[in-house]
Amino acid sequence: MSAPTKGLSAGTWVIDPAHSTLQFSVRHLMVSKVRGRFTDFTGTLVVHPDGSADAEVQIKVDSVTTDNEQRDGHLRTADFFDAENHPVATFEATGFRPLSNDFSLTGDFTIRGNSHPVTLEVEFLGSGPGMGAPVAGFSATATINRRDFGITTDIPMADGGAVVGDKITLSLDVEVGLQS
Repeated sequence: MSAPTKGLSAGTWVIDPAHSTLQFSVRHLMVSKVRGRFTDFTGTLVVHPDGSADAEVQIKVDSVTTDNEQRDGHLRTADFFDAENHPVATFEATGFRPLSNDFSLTGDFTIRGNSHPVTLEVEFLGSGPGMGAPVAGFSATATINRRDFGITTDIPMADGGAVVGDKITLSLDVEVGLQS
């Protein structure tokens, strides 16, 4: 796919998990939001000599944390991520659209074996020499519907509404380092 790789050298750029965060938020009890993140993920951005690029990310869903052990355990069950049968969620980029210095990145997001196209609005934060190898940074956001990915568990509230909302907001801050 083509990508806005201005300022990035050709090669394989790898996500630095120590300087990256994959977060989400979802409505809870119809009145607040619960935030969570994944702590175990990998990914690459391969920039080709012609400036086009490919990108992919793998997320180990059992690394989910909302800072609540009971809730995290429930999220790992078949009610939500079904981590035992579907241990990895993936994103594989399929296209982009430049927006000034930023861009939108479209790709196939797969959770629980269900793939659905997702568009991330991406801000390119810049690139620099790093500590021994070039680095670059991006922030991205998207909104998905959990039902598109087979996460259809409903926990209704007595007065109407649901304990967990359908709309999930994704927020990513990613630093990549040039490996080759």
